[in-house]
Amino acid sequence: MAEKILEVKNLAISFKTQYGILHAVRGVSFDLYKGETLAIVGESGSGKSVTSRAIIGLLAGNSIYEDGEIMYMGRDLLQIEEEMFHEIRGSNISMIFQDPMSSLNPIVTVGKQITEALRFKLGMPEEMAKKRAVELMESVGIPEAEKRYNQFPFQFSGGMRQRIVISIALANNAEILICDEPTTALDVTIQGQILELINKLKKERNLTVIFITHDLGVVANVADRIAVMYAGKIVEIGKSDEVFYDPKHPYTWALLSSMPNLATSKELDAIKGTPPNMIYPPKGDAFAPRNKYAMQIDFELEPPMFKVSDTHYAATWLLHPDAPKVELPKAVQRLKANRGSVK
Repeated sequence: MAEKILEVKNLAISFKTQYGILHAVRGVSFDLYKGETLAIVGESGSGKSVTSRAIIGLLAGNSIYEDGEIMYMGRDLLQIEEEMFHEIRGSNISMIFQDPMSSLNPIVTVGKQITEALRFKLGMPEEMAKKRAVELMESVGIPEAEKRYNQFPFQFSGGMRQRIVISIALANNAEILICDEPTTALDVTIQGQILELINKLKKERNLTVIFITHDLGVVANVADRIAVMYAGKIVEIGKSDEVFYDPKHPYTWALLSSMPNLATSKELDAIKGTPPNMIYPPKGDAFAPRNKYAMQIDFELEPPMFKVSDTHYAATWLLHPDAPKVELPKAVQRLKANRGSVK
């Protein structure tokens, strides 16, 4: 079995707002294993980005850590001194954001930004750092890297800027790479290229990846495991094949039904309703008001995580032995019948 590299235990995070306390993450727990890609998926506001930013220590000043641990290298990242946290964040855990310009200094050449990461984090001499920076630019697929070393971020396309950000992350020899919606701002063709690049680098460098996205289809070819989040909680987690082809939670069914694939011949199913207001967390299963399969108990009691297999768990009362059997949505049935059409 692969080595456990990170463990998130019962993480709970809230934010102070002018309207009250917003409960963004409510008891999230998961393990991360060396060399794997864990995708965390869900609609905007589900808590997936807040969870990832907590790992790297980039939450806003109005955040409140209510409970939980983030264990890495035998230490709780929520408890260590700030100076050590910054050292771990730069050298061991790196992050790629949706908008690469948020990570790049617009008035400093891209080459210098990569070189500085090498010099200050790894202590490389300037000439050696410059040579390594060019090699990193080449490794992420930037043509004429030596020539473009002295160019500024605005002289690169969105996809190329994202490659620069990836090269900066790699400059620190990071062990864990967190990718927060890294392809959302790119067109479909470039999305595929960035996904292929991340997958390639993961295999070459034995990287461990957390991939945040609202689109299940994006991670079909890259995720080893998938955690589905809704209203600040993980409602289903399992191997990629388990979540795609044997989903158990109605919210996962809804996400899959709204996802285009080669077997799609009809109009996609939209998820009706809106996510709950997390200033007033709902009682019971948070997805119940949008769930056509909801039972009375869904509005009264929060379901526990039911074990489907040793690697697959889902928090839905439909898995209770006394629950009625329901027919899977047609779109999910088509996915199972046409297994392989997504990948």
